[in-house]
Amino acid sequence: MPELPEVEVVRRGLAAHVTDRKLRAVEVLHPRAIRRHTQGSTDFTARLAGRHVDAVSRRGKYLWISLDDDEALLAHLGMSGQLLVQPPGTPDEKHLRIRFRFADDGPELRFVDQRTFGGFTLDDLVEVDGTPVPALIAHIARDPMDPLFSLPTTVAALRRRRTEVKRALLDQTLVSGIGNIYADEALWRAKLHWARPTDRLSSARATEVLERATEVMAEALGQGGTSFDALYVNVNGQSGYFDRSLAVYGQEGLPCPRCGRPVRREPFMNRSSYSCPKCQPRPRVR
Repeated sequence: MPELPEVEVVRRGLAAHVTDRKLRAVEVLHPRAIRRHTQGSTDFTARLAGRHVDAVSRRGKYLWISLDDDEALLAHLGMSGQLLVQPPGTPDEKHLRIRFRFADDGPELRFVDQRTFGGFTLDDLVEVDGTPVPALIAHIARDPMDPLFSLPTTVAALRRRRTEVKRALLDQTLVSGIGNIYADEALWRAKLHWARPTDRLSSARATEVLERATEVMAEALGQGGTSFDALYVNVNGQSGYFDRSLAVYGQEGLPCPRCGRPVRREPFMNRSSYSCPKCQPRPRVR
């Protein structure tokens, strides 16, 4: 599933192509693409026609298009969602779910989703700590790339949790945007095992792991995100390249870039966690 860097790549592309344009018509081609909009496709398309796009914003892994009248078009890419900008008349993609046409008859926006886990809904914008966000994601914490993100506040909150450090990093109500890939990479850089208890972290170590998460996500953003297959692309259909720079995630059995020991894979929350057995020793049981 896309994490912060991949969603930010998409946000930047969308902002460049749809900001300050007016929607002319919206066509819903698959009902699952708006299943979270409980009023149905007729209401969805009617309420979008003629609306002005004010901005394209993101918090963590969530993306939204701010519209006039303090309303937002909230998007979640799911596992395979793609937002593509295409010239009118371009042949439809096989898994095209929603088409957004604009009043200037310029490039249209298309939502393509092979597995139909992603989708859109309309939602009211509400003020949260001085920032307008869709009401449905008002509980999501700021992410490390948010200008108003407070590192000391997040460090203190992380150390109050009685859980494993990786579970804390994945808790979107504590810090948003970090998923399985970048949590593993941040923990490798900080030389911490994923099972290290948060209440046993010093302020310095907790600060370091959050700084390493910010660092690795910034590097991934600079390379267009991480792409393991053709399903993650930017609005121009291009893949990211950070997967070539991953130290441990998905590297089971390959040498650790720091010490040369084979990278291990361990079960974690119905997924996998990757780490170096030498650089990231498992914590002792108290």
